[in-house]
Amino acid sequence: MSEEPKRQPPIINPKFLERKKKIQEKMSKIKHKVVVMSGKGGVGKSFIASNLAVSLQLMGFKTGLMDVDFHGPSAPKMLGIRGQRLIGTESGIQPAVGPLGLLVMSLDFLLPDDDSPVIWRGPIKSTAITQFVTDVNWGELDFLVIDMPPGTGDEAITVGQELPQVDGAVFVTIPSEVSLLVVGRSISFAKRMGIKPLGVIENMSYFYCPDSGKEYRVLGKASGKKIAEKYGIEFLGEIPLDPRIADANDSGEAFVLKYPDSPAAKNLMEAAKKIAKLVGEEVKE
Repeated sequence: MSEEPKRQPPIINPKFLERKKKIQEKMSKIKHKVVVMSGKGGVGKSFIASNLAVSLQLMGFKTGLMDVDFHGPSAPKMLGIRGQRLIGTESGIQPAVGPLGLLVMSLDFLLPDDDSPVIWRGPIKSTAITQFVTDVNWGELDFLVIDMPPGTGDEAITVGQELPQVDGAVFVTIPSEVSLLVVGRSISFAKRMGIKPLGVIENMSYFYCPDSGKEYRVLGKASGKKIAEKYGIEFLGEIPLDPRIADANDSGEAFVLKYPDSPAAKNLMEAAKKIAKLVGEEVKE
């Protein structure tokens, strides 16, 4: 009777090990990594991610914003830093500097003009995310906020598989039954990928009229609290519709800095405080 052939150990590509090591080294200098996700587009996820990052910086945390929404990179526009040139050094690419010293990396800085489409398949996007980590000189940070594209595609899978010790995910929804359904799928996806769901932010909860101070529930009943209760996670707050949000985004000024006394800015700051507490940071009230 012939002996069974011995199984050979799997061959591991040295470049794969080198990449893993480099990711570990870069991420070890960043205390907290928080991803901002949504089940669908059009819910204001990038607005929320950008202003949460600015809020954390305002609270005294050294913060970076990594925009991996490659097909719709809008964070630089909202923060007023479009057109900044990235500089390469021996330690890596220097990210752009936004409000209050916020560090920002986005594909928008690398596009030749406004009309350039990003026509990438999954493997290229996965490689780009890895390079945003390994080739960018983030330095030592308290928080890295990662603005994800809508849904649960290649980018989300890459972040879940490649980035070590992600603290958790924040999910952005709007008061809509459709949004309620798809954000639930995003929460389930995060759990399967080993990413802890931190909480839910409901954007566009109601219309706030700056002239009268009145509130109008124009999109329907609140659903963010429902989804948070269903999955046993934190409800981080309601962000109202405010016409000044579009004004701030279009003029390239962070909303929480331009209109700090508005209900939306105050609620964003409160959401940032809750996120900081959820990952174990002490926050001054």
